[in-house]
Amino acid sequence: MPSLKDVKTKISGVQKTSQITKAMNMVAAAKLRGAQEKMEAFRPYISKFNNAMSNLSGGAVSNAFPLMEKRDVKTVELVVVTSDRGLCGSYNANIVKRTMKMIDQYEAEGKSVSLVCVGKKGFQLLKKTGKIRKSYTAVMSSFQMFNAREIATDAVEQFLKGSIDKVEIVFGEFKSVAVQNPVSVPFLPVQPVEDQGETEKKISGDYIYEPSSEEIMELLQPFYLNVIIYHAMLEVGAGEHAARMTAMDNATSACKDIVSNLTIIYNKARQAAVTNELMDIVGGAEALK
Repeated sequence: MPSLKDVKTKISGVQKTSQITKAMNMVAAAKLRGAQEKMEAFRPYISKFNNAMSNLSGGAVSNAFPLMEKRDVKTVELVVVTSDRGLCGSYNANIVKRTMKMIDQYEAEGKSVSLVCVGKKGFQLLKKTGKIRKSYTAVMSSFQMFNAREIATDAVEQFLKGSIDKVEIVFGEFKSVAVQNPVSVPFLPVQPVEDQGETEKKISGDYIYEPSSEEIMELLQPFYLNVIIYHAMLEVGAGEHAARMTAMDNATSACKDIVSNLTIIYNKARQAAVTNELMDIVGGAEALK
């Protein structure tokens, strides 16, 4: 049985750890509030953007726009968006796991796969694959639209050069504080956006655009790609804080259980020590008789 001093030291250490995890839970909860509000405020914007792109691209000819060119896919690039910091449970690991499954699937089809890592944790977990073409390891802590523009511009340049035939984005979609699911979204070539509304209740008809819809599409497509990247980064930003808050809450509960178990061990050790001392005193008294 461990000594009283050792058990007491362990109890003190676990209690200090519990204080740290509780503080981190509170910080994550405060940051989640702001990140979630920012993400939810952006969702209606991208929804309206999708509606506009749906109407514009519905009758468009794919070959008329370089970014909509469909090719025989031989090379695929995955833009993997994760967080820069850890201590958020299996959030980043699930995104990487989804990425590895996609890599295995594409390579089984005979396609070449490269990776662009946005976020330090994804880079650390995927660098052993040797497939990382480019990484952005210090943007997720405080990202802006220009960061998304830089990532999208790089992917577009590779696509237009013919180095890449297809690009997908892999990220953790924020469903709720308790649920963040890894998903993959097509990025390039730009595909006509399907309208998810109820078509039966909508009035059918064509819009007249000035300038022409082709000119508008040519201007909107690059900005649309920036918006997709930025939306993925917002989802990961909110999901990271939610996952960290849940993980730190579970860690605090685990610390309480450990302290409870160690307290029982401490009481048993103390009782055994008192019993041994009483036995020595009784034995000494008997010897004096």
